[in-house]
Parts: sequence; structure tokens; C-alpha cells
Amino acid sequence: MRRMSLFNVTSLTLVAAFLYLPILLLIIYSFNESKLVTVWGGFSTKWYGELLRNEQFLDAAWVTLKVAVISSTIATVLGTMAALVLVRAGRFIGRTLFSGMIYAPLVMPEVITGLSLLLLFIAAGVDRGATTIILAHATFSMCYVSVVVSSRLVTFDRSLEEAARDLGCTPWDAFFSVTLPIIAPAVIAGWLLAFTLSLDDLVIASFTSGPGATTLPMRIYSAVRLGVSPEINALSTILIGLVSIGVIAASLAGKRSART
Repeated sequence: MRRMSLFNVTSLTLVAAFLYLPILLLIIYSFNESKLVTVWGGFSTKWYGELLRNEQFLDAAWVTLKVAVISSTIATVLGTMAALVLVRAGRFIGRTLFSGMIYAPLVMPEVITGLSLLLLFIAAGVDRGATTIILAHATFSMCYVSVVVSSRLVTFDRSLEEAARDLGCTPWDAFFSVTLPIIAPAVIAGWLLAFTLSLDDLVIASFTSGPGATTLPMRIYSAVRLGVSPEINALSTILIGLVSIGVIAASLAGKRSART
């Protein structure tokens, strides 16, 4: 086994400290007794209790979760359909324009996307709220789903579908019985990516939200502008814990499936 040099160890330590030391400090100060986040006043879990009694954060968390689930589901359906068209439709009039419109949100600044969607909703006379946030998130996350599913469809063996058709399946039956189960990991990965993007979004939601539809990133940003509260540290620690559990569970599930 090759031993790591002193330079590699030092570089790895510095990079790990740069990435994870701020997160570690945030977690530590979420258990701070003092209301001042920069002054340690003793160990306490009272801010977690305060967080559970904060209706503004709880309402924002519910809105964020609802928006993320619905928008990622819509984005997954539309992104999968777009991937099928891009991979299997061959050459058709407007293909370049269609693919450009699908991939445009990947390189478009979020400020431009949010502003354009805001102008669209105003021109259409749509009241801004949770519905407009869902439509906006589905719009910009659909392209990510399309990229993920397209990469799987490119390597898909279409002879399996042809065999199903020879056995009497209709195109729809062949897709749902053969194609979809095989590309399901890519579809699930696309859904999870869209879900994560929706949870994390601040800029686009700020443009397309309305009264009574404040997402959790918007609520956190508004609270931080008035000063960092220990409740925000507690909320961030809970989110870090949930993400860590999800990553570990996915890693264990991947290793188990690889063994079988």
C-alpha cells in the first residue's frame, strides 16, 4: 500500500478543515446556553425546544417540503419525457431549439430565471404563492432530470423493448414493464436532485413567492439579516443531520445492491 506524503496529508487536512470546520462550529454552538452565538455560555438544548415552538420556521418548513415534493415530481415526469424525445426521437424540425430550451436553465443565472418567471406570472395575471413557486422550481429543475435520465437512456439496450413488443406488448406496456424499471435508478436520482435543488433555492423563490408562501431558505435569510440566532444554528444542525443520514443510507444501500 502506497504511503501518503507529508504534502498530501497536509493538503488533505487543510481542505477538510476548510470544508467541515465551519459546519462543526455551527453544530457546537447550536448547543450554546448563551443567546450570543459567538460567546459560549454552557451546554444546553433549549434552542431546539425554542425552534419547535417557532411557528414561523415550522410553517416555512412545511411550505418548503410541500413545494419540493410536488415540484420535483412534476420535474421528473417532464424531464423524463424530454429525455425520451432527445434520445429516441431522432432528427426532427426544431430539435436544436428544443434541446437548447431544455438545457438553458443549466447555464442561466438564477436571477434572470427568477425575474423572467416573475414577469410571466404578472403578465398572465397569476397570483404569486406556493403554486407559482412550484411551477418555477419545476421549470428550472426539469433540465437536471433530463440530463440524468438521458445519460441512462443512451446506454439502454433497446433490444429488450423489441423483445417485449414481439411478445405482444404495446409501446406503453413495453415502456412501463421493461424500460421504466431499468432506468428507475436514473429517474429516482433525477427526482432526488430536483428535490434537493428545490429545498436549497432562495433566489428564484424570492421572485415568485407571495404572501403566506415563504420557504425555509427565505425565512432563514430574513432572520440572518437581523443577526444570527441560536435557533438558526439548531435548525441548520437538524438539516445537516438529516442530510448525513440520507447520504449514509444511500451509501449502505448502494453497497448492499452491489454485493447482491
